[in-house]
Amino acid sequence: MSSLVLCGLLAGVVVAAAALPGAALSGLVAKASAQEFAQLPSEIKQQTSPQMSRIYASDGKTQLAVMYDEYRSDVPLKEISPNMQHAIVAAEDHKFYEHHGVDFKGLARAFVNNQSGGSQQGASTLTMQVVRMSLSYSASSPAEVVAATAKTSERKVAEMKYALELEKQLSKEQILERYLNIAPFGNRAYGIYAASQVYFGKKPKDLDVAEAALLAGMVRGTTYYDPTTADGYPRATERRNYVVNDLLSLKFITADQAAKAKAEKVPNKTRSIGNGCTSVSRNDWGFFCDYFQRWWLSQPAFGDNEYDRERRLKSGGYKIVTTLDINAQKSARKRVLEQRSDNSVNAVLLAAVQPGTGKVLALAANRKFKLPTAASPNPLSSDPKKKKAGVRATYPNTTNPIITGGGDIKGYQAGSVFKMFTMVAALENGLDLDFTINTTARYISPLYRDSAAPAACNGHYCPSNSSAKELGPYNMWTGFGASVNTYFVPLQEQVGAEKVVDVARRFGVQFREKTEDDLATKSAHDWGSFTLGVSASTPLDIANAYATLAADGKYCVPTPVQEITTHEGKKLTVGKPNCKQVTKPDVARKTIDAARCPVGDSAQLGSCAGTGTAKGARGAVGHPIFGKTGTTDAEKTASLVVGTTSIVVAGYMVNPDWQAHSDQMKHDVINPAVWNTVGDYMDGKPNEQFKKPGE
Repeated sequence: MSSLVLCGLLAGVVVAAAALPGAALSGLVAKASAQEFAQLPSEIKQQTSPQMSRIYASDGKTQLAVMYDEYRSDVPLKEISPNMQHAIVAAEDHKFYEHHGVDFKGLARAFVNNQSGGSQQGASTLTMQVVRMSLSYSASSPAEVVAATAKTSERKVAEMKYALELEKQLSKEQILERYLNIAPFGNRAYGIYAASQVYFGKKPKDLDVAEAALLAGMVRGTTYYDPTTADGYPRATERRNYVVNDLLSLKFITADQAAKAKAEKVPNKTRSIGNGCTSVSRNDWGFFCDYFQRWWLSQPAFGDNEYDRERRLKSGGYKIVTTLDINAQKSARKRVLEQRSDNSVNAVLLAAVQPGTGKVLALAANRKFKLPTAASPNPLSSDPKKKKAGVRATYPNTTNPIITGGGDIKGYQAGSVFKMFTMVAALENGLDLDFTINTTARYISPLYRDSAAPAACNGHYCPSNSSAKELGPYNMWTGFGASVNTYFVPLQEQVGAEKVVDVARRFGVQFREKTEDDLATKSAHDWGSFTLGVSASTPLDIANAYATLAADGKYCVPTPVQEITTHEGKKLTVGKPNCKQVTKPDVARKTIDAARCPVGDSAQLGSCAGTGTAKGARGAVGHPIFGKTGTTDAEKTASLVVGTTSIVVAGYMVNPDWQAHSDQMKHDVINPAVWNTVGDYMDGKPNEQFKKPGE
């Protein structure tokens, strides 16, 4: 730095100190030597300002939601209207394209004005303002934030040094882009993208002269010039017109453009910008969005704890392409509502999964994903236990993860869909599909004890079938097709209940209830009723378990994520399919062959012998399918799972608020909701037959 330039610089430094109200000149003079000025830091710790994250459907185009702490999204200068670029220069720094970071003449002018008693002026250039805002965002402590914004001569001098260096490192266009992306515009809008959306509902590239002038004028005082307040509106209008006049004087616009801009009405309302899953673009996407957010908060890759992970999601500027299939979701929601309205106390819950990837394609329920209101009904309010519990209904609004589980939602008994795990365990342990048991109407187990069993059972577990006519010889095709309890309990005894529980674990069933987890880990061998589906599960658990069969025994951790891209454009691997082989392909293929019997399809390896508990499924789907129905005691839950080689849908009909209810859940409700969802998804797709063992 030449001595002439340095002398001029130091003169400006002294002027800057005098320009600051109450500045201690002596403190500045102590720094006003060429040597000490040169020793001041010249580089700012660059830290990207908080950026909102965008959540998309699987097409990568349909935006589901945005999540943010600060509503902000950086945009390149080429996507910002020249009107806005000119307006911010007119409003804040006429000499922006002439100075090198510090406007020394402006500082001198401010000094004279301030000493004469005029309104206080600081003479900060756009570059110096970028420095100040950058220092605030890069601060790592409250003290550093205060130091970055305090009205002191030391802060002003440091800003000048940083600004001079910044102008060497960046072009004017880069500095202007950084300014427009970091500046606050009031009403929770940070940066020009957010401001354009909040005040005008448009992209920054589409701002006209009047709109740009209004936003540029607000930067000086976002509260003072807030057009949405009674006092701020006239001030904002006057300030807008002042900026328009400056645009005209700087020859950025013509007189006609200026007149037209001044005639344009200033908006006095802002556009509401949603944040999070309760503000999804379509309400029925909320359950999936919530599932995604819960998934994100569980991933160690995003931080050591949930707080850090949430901050990263809401400030990292991620583009997240999820697995949600818009058409599958639309169909699932439609099919649910055909059966029950959102106001029904009983819920129809559907989950769809893609075999071989674990991608969650759809989550639908006859509920709106919204916070319950105080007016939400109290289900079964006549029940004194329910009254005492003070339980509020999930209908019509809820944010509980009723489809996927989590938090207080442990799941629901699903009934006979669990028999599949027993069949897998039997096949793994050397039995074959033709293994035959001569069943009885009631089976008295010699192995399992049950203190609550009828007296005739003499303290032994003794399940019966849904129909007294279900007795005689059954094998795995016919036993599964007719859902014969007295076939599967002795079959479980044959292989060991602990092995059946192990299959369920391998296939992704989670034991969320502590008592059930204790049973599964400490005394699974004695869990005689496990095969009949007494353990709590969710539609997502069962859809993914059956998808494991369709993937030739390859279990994939369910995921809501297809691709995650950072703000810098880096693609992350977290959320990619995470799969492992949990049973042999031939075991899976044999199980599917028997599982074609319940849903009206034909086995390739044996005979269903006319059995089937959901025979209408095959005709409704029109493709090779497999699946199973489930019903619990007293019909408190009805379930159905139906799958092809490319999608598996599981549906439960439950009362998610009070599982000790007295309603009967009917298969004529849940069944068509499931099979029509599968049919809609498969419409127009080629038929794909299931593979036989050994192929």
